[in-house]
Amino acid sequence: MIDEKRLKENLTTFSFPRLSGTDGEKKALNLAHSKVEDLNLKPLTQDFVFSTFFGRIYPKMAFSLGFTVLFLFYLNIASFIISILFMIIFVILGFLFILTRKPESIRLPKKLNSSNLYVKIRTKFDERDNLEEEHKERDIIFMCHLDSKGQKFSILGRIRIIRTWVFSGLIVITLIIFKNYIFTPFSLLFFIIGIFPTTVNFISTILFLLNTTNNDSNGAIDNASGIACVLELLTYFSNPKFRLKHYNLWFVFTGTEECGTMGIRNFYYKLTRVNKDKSIVLNFDAIAKNTYFFPGKKMSDQIYTIFNMFLKNTKGLEIKRNPKKIYFGSYSDGYYLKKKQFNGIGIGDLESYEHIHSIHDTVDKVDIPLLKKLCEMIIDNLIAFDNQT
Repeated sequence: MIDEKRLKENLTTFSFPRLSGTDGEKKALNLAHSKVEDLNLKPLTQDFVFSTFFGRIYPKMAFSLGFTVLFLFYLNIASFIISILFMIIFVILGFLFILTRKPESIRLPKKLNSSNLYVKIRTKFDERDNLEEEHKERDIIFMCHLDSKGQKFSILGRIRIIRTWVFSGLIVITLIIFKNYIFTPFSLLFFIIGIFPTTVNFISTILFLLNTTNNDSNGAIDNASGIACVLELLTYFSNPKFRLKHYNLWFVFTGTEECGTMGIRNFYYKLTRVNKDKSIVLNFDAIAKNTYFFPGKKMSDQIYTIFNMFLKNTKGLEIKRNPKKIYFGSYSDGYYLKKKQFNGIGIGDLESYEHIHSIHDTVDKVDIPLLKKLCEMIIDNLIAFDNQT
């Protein structure tokens, strides 16, 4: 059924630097393509062009301009030069907002190439390829991303920097309102108090700018673990006798997730015929030694049902639910589809964030028996859920 040895082999095979748009990512794509073909399936690829602007340049510009605006308001210096600076900054911010409405279409500063890989397995009783009927079908989409990313700070460090920047900025804004509009007689006091959060915001901005991207991470947790799980599930369901009766199964390996989720933004157009109300998305992204599930605050009836089935699993798998109500400082393919009104569950490990995007993201950080339990649990419960449908 589920082969622990094969899981480890695939985890190790895909654990090498594979930054978006590099030969490493292309190598990962070719490896995944070969492994799918070995199952006597015909994978499809979707090639696309992307830019690093949205994923790597735009955030740094936005943070820098944000601090500049806060600082100018904090100083509250009324002069012609300050007014001109404000106008320039707001024009730039407005331009950036318009430009990033469809970041997958940006071609600045240079174009790079990437690809998505996918295969669709139809229900046990339907091998037809009738596109006219797709909108009536039920689909389960298993997802993972092929690329990895290294940074000066781990993802946990980056999230802490972003949170510090946001909360210190909110404090500065509050003090500015108090100083300039509510408690004007005590403006000097609020000005002095505001020095500390303004300095913290400035330091956070500098640290964010210093967090440059590199290709030094092997990406075992993020996301060779997800690749191994999706390949293992594909291996199981590739056998015609194990296919589901009511759900088509998609197995999607996206490129360039680590650079603005460009892969899923392009692949979304392949899902336009999928019925969002009847679909289930399972996104495997960075699993190490714990299983955190992210079903979202609002769950559809079928996600609520299957999520509770997962929680009551008989495999002895402890499932931890995301304690936070919002995604703060992190982003994923699953979250993008969630914003597009798809229903699903993200699967990851919040406690692995100290290693992700660093040279410490290595194979030894991943619990292979846990991946095996996770795959078995998903298979057993999807079969039970399918039989109830």
